[in-house]
Amino acid sequence: MSVFRRGKRGDPEVEAGSTVDEVSPDAAEPLTDRDRGPWDRDEVAERGRRVDLGALWVPGRDGMQLRMEVEKSSKIVTAAAVSLEGSALQLQVFAAPRTAGIWDEIRSEIAASVTKQGGSVDDLPGPFGRELLARLPVRTAEGRTGHRPARFIGHDGPRWFLRGVLTGRAAIEPSEAVALEEVFADTVVVRGGEPRAPRELLALTVPGSRAVPAAAAAPDPLTRGPEITEIH
Repeated sequence: MSVFRRGKRGDPEVEAGSTVDEVSPDAAEPLTDRDRGPWDRDEVAERGRRVDLGALWVPGRDGMQLRMEVEKSSKIVTAAAVSLEGSALQLQVFAAPRTAGIWDEIRSEIAASVTKQGGSVDDLPGPFGRELLARLPVRTAEGRTGHRPARFIGHDGPRWFLRGVLTGRAAIEPSEAVALEEVFADTVVVRGGEPRAPRELLALTVPGSRAVPAAAAAPDPLTRGPEITEIH
């Protein structure tokens, strides 16, 4: 039905069982004049205490839980889901053209998809530029139609695009979003030099495992819509 599918804890399609608790926030200093990321690999001296997920280095925070989302058919790790202070942040990274960003186009597509499904969306300024505040249609336990808020944030980097989806209190309360916004801002993208088609998903890896190469038939969450795993 909806392109926004809520996974459940223990569902092998969306969880690889990777958890990071009580991770030190210590990380390498960026090699750039910008005061905020997300960062490209060339902009940081070293990984520091960030968690190595292959195409992403994700900063740890005290009390943070990290789970990986896996596409069942291809076994490709498609996203990382960070749970912190009662809210969640889903991270996905994609290849992008060398000369232009893709966030403006993607925001328009997400807004159209949400509206088509009976939800609503506002395009607003945010700490990372333009973002979307969406109200996603969901079915309640009583069989009624309700709405679940989600914030879509994005950053166009050099030949890559990083997208985050905030759910929980962080989606509607600015003060509750600060910690996860800092995680997004301090994330490092390891794009690699391989030629890739724009919007091709950059596959992630479970910490400590071997990389699973992305295939041409890998799912494109930007086409079919983001998959959000709710973390309770």
